[in-house]
Order: sequence, then C-alpha cells, then structure tokens
Amino acid sequence: MNHHVDTTAPALVTGATGYVAGWIIKSLLEAGVTVHATVRDSSDSARLAHLTAIADQSPGQIRFFDADLLTEGSFDRAMQDTRVVFHTASPFVRDVKDAQRDLVDPAVRGTTNVLTTANRTPSVRRVVLTSSVAAMYGDAAELSTTDGKLDESCWNTTSSLTHEPYSYSKTMAEKTAWDLAEGQGRWDLVTVNPALVLGPSLNDKPTSDSFTIVGQLTDGRGRFGVPNLAMTFVDVRDVAAAHLAAAYTPTAHGRYLVAAEASDLVRVGRLLRPHAARPGLVATRALPKPLAVLIAPLIGLTRDYARDNIGHPLHLATTRTQDELGVTYRSLDNGLREMMTQLEGTRA
Repeated sequence: MNHHVDTTAPALVTGATGYVAGWIIKSLLEAGVTVHATVRDSSDSARLAHLTAIADQSPGQIRFFDADLLTEGSFDRAMQDTRVVFHTASPFVRDVKDAQRDLVDPAVRGTTNVLTTANRTPSVRRVVLTSSVAAMYGDAAELSTTDGKLDESCWNTTSSLTHEPYSYSKTMAEKTAWDLAEGQGRWDLVTVNPALVLGPSLNDKPTSDSFTIVGQLTDGRGRFGVPNLAMTFVDVRDVAAAHLAAAYTPTAHGRYLVAAEASDLVRVGRLLRPHAARPGLVATRALPKPLAVLIAPLIGLTRDYARDNIGHPLHLATTRTQDELGVTYRSLDNGLREMMTQLEGTRA
C-alpha cells in the first residue's frame, strides 16, 4: 500500500453498523486509529457487539455517538477533533412510496448535513464519501457509446425519480457532495464508487442488499432461470481497503471506481452453487431475454430495466484505483463462499 495510516487524530465513520462500514472500522482499529462511530442508537449494545469485540482485540479504540442523517447538527460532537471523515451512511428505505421524499431527499439531506458539519469542524482535512457505481451509470445499455467501458468519467444520466430512483438518489447525493466540496478550501473530497459488494459481513445479522440478492439466487426462486442482468462486483474487503487508501494517500483525489469484475447474475449463481447446502436450488441458468423482459414486473424489476441491462456487456477500467490507491482485487469465489456460510447460518 502506498499510504501510511495517520493514528494521531481520530477518524469518523458514519453509519457504523453498515456492511462496508464494519470492514472500514476493523481496518482503522487494527491500524491503531481512534474511531468515532455514529449510529442511530448507541445504547443498543447487541447491535454494536461485533464492533466492540473488534476494538477489544485491536490497538485502536472506538467511541459511539448518536446521530441522525436528517437531524441538523447531530454529527457535530462525533466529528470534533477528527481529521478524516468516512461518510458511509445512507438512508435505509424498504418501502418507497414517494421517491423524492423517501429516497432522494434523505440521501441529499444526509450528505449535506455531514459535509456542512465538516465545514464548521476545523480539524477535518479529508472526507471520503461512499458513493456507488449507480452514480456512474443507470443502465448497461447507456454505455454503448463507450463500447460498454465504465470508468471515473462516467455519470449516470438516465436514472430519474420514475426510472431507477435508488440510482438517481445516489447520483444526486454524490453531485451534492462535489458542489459542497468545491464551495470551500480546507478539506478535500474523495469518492469511492463500489460495484455490488459481495463477501462476509462482520455483523452476524447482515441486512445489506447484497445478502438479499445472494439469498434470492440460492433459495430456489431462480432455479428455472433468472434475468441475466449485466452487473459489476467487488469483495467488501477490497472496498474497505480502497476507503483507507482514499483517506490516507495524500495525492488521492476525485472519484474511484472500485470493481473487481463485470459479469452477470448467472455467473454469481455458478460461483455460489458449489458452496450451497442445496445446490439444486441455486440459479445457474439465464431466462431468454424476451421472457425475462415479459415477466420483469413479477420479480420486482421494470421491463425497461430488464431490457436495458440484459445482454449489454460492461467493461471495467479500474486502473486508477489500482495505480493510485494500490488496491489489488481478490477473486469473488472465497467471498461468496463465506457469504453462503453466513446465509445458511441465518436460515438454519
């Protein structure tokens, strides 16, 4: 790695109980950093037990703070004296009735709240924002102008309140962050834009979308075939490594696409199958595209989404992350095996 972790000042991690946040915190604690961790309820010790246990085994220390993304000023105490802020928290919404109110406003307001707190916290020098590949493209079809090549110059221009509103919220939150960063001169912003994150969770009750998707691929629902969506994937430990490098490499700047491979859902099923207790239930076949488009609404996809993300190959250009952050990507096989073991533990 081409960075030296600064242990002289605390680092703030927002959304500390999250899937990616857990691995960032583990790396910081092992390096000896004091972590200020914001959570919705610091008195819920069961939810924080996995982080407390890691801190007990590590040279670093952890301090928990209550903060709410949508409450102005609620991050002030947690951010005090920190030099680096990792903003990983994003509003978690299961049931979206109104995309503007339930997705876009909270994502933008949460980012604005954390970054305006950085503006009034004199110790802060760098903010690392967990963005997403969803802020770089909405549909694989839209990359046809670049022959499917995805890199840091790509911005999602096709998602909207009515088409892939989650991706739209990620795009609007990142754009807001760049606007706020450009409005001041003390701290600099680096964004990490991960693909779909796979691999083990440090929390024994994982709630991330990744576990939901792997669950759906292995519970029998897709055994006769799945829509073979083009997707990009990365191991959660590589995402954490990219965040640390983005924070502590002095020359790190701009956006970093963090993705190990571009593939499709069927490939993930095929990688999962050997690790499953009941391999016959695992999805390893693609539905023909016309059929997948037809039944898309029955499986929670829009027909437009299915049409624009099946059969459109993606090509990753991640040289920036490898050259500037020193990230080397691990293969997905081990991470999927560990995920499978965890999922079967929670199903048992």
